[in-house]
Amino acid sequence: MASDIDFARLQLQDALDLAILVEEEAEERYREFATQLEEFQTADAGEFFRFMAANEAKHGAALSERRKMRFGDAPARVHRGMLWEVEAPNYDRIRAFITPRRALEVALESEQKAWAYFDQAIPHIKDPEVRHLFEELREEEVEHQRLVRIEIDQCPPDSGPDPELRVDEPPAL
Repeated sequence: MASDIDFARLQLQDALDLAILVEEEAEERYREFATQLEEFQTADAGEFFRFMAANEAKHGAALSERRKMRFGDAPARVHRGMLWEVEAPNYDRIRAFITPRRALEVALESEQKAWAYFDQAIPHIKDPEVRHLFEELREEEVEHQRLVRIEIDQCPPDSGPDPELRVDEPPAL
């Protein structure tokens, strides 16, 4: 959990801004991975990451609209430096020749990581509106996990050695 955030003093505007930043960070990271994987001719995994980026963008836009309706153009009091990889996939989880199944597993890890972030923050939140928002965001992560698991279940198993064990393969980024 980000240590720069005092969740006990968090106000709704700040919570919405943080949630938007989380979505933006994840969207950007998925786009980075998609571009890199397409360069390595790993188009299936790249396509999946583009799909995930679009989902994060959609969720971020909905949160932005919600924030604008409630707080207009009030300047943000939180910034991107207050969080790191809340929902964005970790850079070290992507390899140049990642399989579509492994890409799905990385996405699932990211959704689980986001769920844990909101879950760990909730006990520290005093404001009822902020608590409700974080509970809502936590539950959305459960739904995202469910959707990714459906995709994993439909994906054929990987063949050959575990891609995590290929030390000779360069990281994608």
